[in-house]
Amino acid sequence: MPFNIPASALPLTASDRELINFARKTIDATTDAGADQDGIHTMGAAVRAADGRMFAGVNIYHFTGGPCAELVALGAARAAGALQLTHLVAVGNHGRGVKNPCGKDRQILADYYPSIRVILDAPEGPFSVLAQDLLPLAFDHRAEQV
Repeated sequence: MPFNIPASALPLTASDRELINFARKTIDATTDAGADQDGIHTMGAAVRAADGRMFAGVNIYHFTGGPCAELVALGAARAAGALQLTHLVAVGNHGRGVKNPCGKDRQILADYYPSIRVILDAPEGPFSVLAQDLLPLAFDHRAEQV
């Protein structure tokens, strides 16, 4: 199946690359896994606020589905008072590069942050898209609320 790039796709900017590097430095400094090992902390994420501040998070792997790095970074931003978020990225430890969000993260982003730009990896290289484009025909959580 060919990869369909959403209409909201944009090439990376210098600030996108800065966010990727911030996430990479965070996971490289905090991973608990050796190069050929599994660990509890193997993914890093970073989110940028509208005022330019960046916040990072790392995952906590657990067989029950522990929090993904993206969700930890979103929580860190909120805890610091950042209410308007513009960009998000996740990266793997040991230089594994940009990683696309899992289904749970995509649903949360679509529900609560549909206008945040998410940096994705693709065969042609990384780019950013609006979170609302991550799940075509997604379940609409807001429409189901009473």
